[in-house]
This record gives sequence, structure tokens and C-alpha cells, in this order.
Amino acid sequence: MPAEKVKIIAKNSKAFHDYFIDDRFEAGIELAGTEVKSIRQGNVNLKDSYCIAKDGEIHLHGMHVSPYEKGNIFNRDPRRVRRLLMHKREILRLQGKVKQDGYALVPLSVYLKHSLVKVEVGLARGKKLYDKRASAAAKDARREMERALKTRNR
Repeated sequence: MPAEKVKIIAKNSKAFHDYFIDDRFEAGIELAGTEVKSIRQGNVNLKDSYCIAKDGEIHLHGMHVSPYEKGNIFNRDPRRVRRLLMHKREILRLQGKVKQDGYALVPLSVYLKHSLVKVEVGLARGKKLYDKRASAAAKDARREMERALKTRNR
């Protein structure tokens, strides 16, 4: 069986800085034709975007898709709310988690999978300031170790 073709278009690195990601889900996204063309060109930004689960649907707020330059009248509002496509059971489970446990739904990345635009959504818990400092310190330590190993192997 051939490996799945996945091309990452955009990542939300701020989400990994601000949240602990407990679980990840793949969702389709409802788009207009010119939005798909713009995303294929890489004109998408996930910074400050978030998801809301309500009434058995999940909506993505704050994702910016730049207007397609050849799209003229067919272009949509770049920051419009977009519906995510998931199984009903998954949506209801996520909705329950978000209501009870203090979780948030955060888009982590947008990618192409077999020519379809997909969004990776993370079930996230917020980090406190000291957690962010600890994460940054661990990242710096790992980087220093890699740098030391790299210079030693030369």
C-alpha cells in the first residue's frame, strides 16, 4: 500500500507555545473554489484562529485565506467562519470535552491529503506562564545538546 501523500500548507506554531495538545483530529473543511486555489498556493494563516463546537457542528474562526488574485467576484471574505467536516460522534465527543474539562479546540495545521484540504484540530489545555518557561528551557537544552553532538562528530 503506498504511503499517503500529505503536503503541509500552514502550521500554527503559536498553538504549541500556548497549549498542551492532548489529542489530534483530522477534519475536512468547507471552502469555496477560489479559497481552495489560494490555499494550494500557500496563502493561508492560522495565527490566532480557534474552533467552536456548537449545535453538532464545529466552526473555524480567525483563519485567514488571502483572496485568489484571479478570482475577481468569486472571492470570499478572507476571515469568514468556515465549517469543519467531521463525523457526528466525534463532534459530540469533542463538544462534551470542551464543555466539561476546560479544553479548547485549536487548529494545528492545514494540509493537502490526496488533493483534499484537511485541517488538523487539537484538543488543547492552556499553558500557564511557568509551563511556557519550562517548555522554552527544555527546547533550548535540546538544541544545545544537538549542537554539541554535531560539533563533536566533525
